Amino acid sequence: MAPPMSATEFLDALKDEGVTVVEVGDWRHHNRNHKGPWGPVHGVMIHHTVTKGSERTVDLCRDGYADLPGPLCHGVITKDGRVHLVGYGRANHAGLGDDDVLRAVIAEKSLPHDNETNTDGNRHFYGFECENLGDGRDPWPEAQLAAIERVSAAICRHHGWTERSVIGHLEWQPGKVDPRGFTMASMRERVRDRLK
Repeated sequence: MAPPMSATEFLDALKDEGVTVVEVGDWRHHNRNHKGPWGPVHGVMIHHTVTKGSERTVDLCRDGYADLPGPLCHGVITKDGRVHLVGYGRANHAGLGDDDVLRAVIAEKSLPHDNETNTDGNRHFYGFECENLGDGRDPWPEAQLAAIERVSAAICRHHGWTERSVIGHLEWQPGKVDPRGFTMASMRERVRDRLK
């Protein structure tokens, strides 16, 4: 059972891992904590945005939509590999997912197939939205993949987790396809190698 890092610890962990960080507004206090608790945390969840254009993507992830208020993640990873911090605390990114998947993440075991939506993921996961159209054709530049690897490793390193604590939205919630364009297995390999 892990309490979330403080915002300062989070920022320091990312920087120590070599992440290029952009702090957006009052990100440290921008959250959805009034909707429920954040923590204990158990993992890192990776998403794609289905957007194009870094500035628009960051604004959208910070502010959200009328029916889904922001922040929509903790950090937005743009094509150039920069990580824009838009919120800290509970964020509207994971939604309801499978309790069997959460148990596997906690135990750091292979993930079962996600077939239920009975558990609040916003409470238990750090979330990163990655600028990509999500059509399987929009490229993932190496700078962006390296940033995903670094943010995931930074959080795992702080909490003493392995790469098995890093999952994709598609592994959490039935019907989701993100991130599309690379596999989470390949990303977990990268995180594992970085943590060595």
